[in-house]
Amino acid sequence: MSDLVFIAFPTEEKAEEVRQKVLSLQREYLIELADAVVVVKNEVGQVKLNQLINLTAAGAATGAMWGTLVGFIFLAPLLGTALGAASGALSGKLSDIGINDQFMKDAAGALQPNTAGLFLLIRKMTTDKVLADLRGIGGVLMRTSFDETKEAALREALAASATAGAAAAPPAA
Repeated sequence: MSDLVFIAFPTEEKAEEVRQKVLSLQREYLIELADAVVVVKNEVGQVKLNQLINLTAAGAATGAMWGTLVGFIFLAPLLGTALGAASGALSGKLSDIGINDQFMKDAAGALQPNTAGLFLLIRKMTTDKVLADLRGIGGVLMRTSFDETKEAALREALAASATAGAAAAPPAA
């Protein structure tokens, strides 16, 4: 079962920085993500989702490739490419993988204007190592599906000062 985490940040840049940090932890096999989305609430209250994967573009590219192949069969590769790209883009636009877009927009409504948040859908993680790496990054935990002890540990790690985390670290051998 996956766990959902929503953390608010003062800027889009900070949310993106933390997303990149979590993605680097994934490359180290410390965390396995199903989705990681940065949400931004502008000054008029509109919410924009910065998805990790652009399904519309991916669908258009795949559709164009298949449309070209089918077009060659009927001796109309340009028409096939155009129809394939259009249908692929439409199917990509209508697809939703990972965290439900409407849920993210509704939850992001709690953000202040000109702030951002980070949604993480976590399949599994090595909790102690991930929390140690996220120690002192800042942010406010808005929602989570963790149990109370894991949620408290995450809140503590986010709120910890970066200098306290560096002072508590053992010296390198």
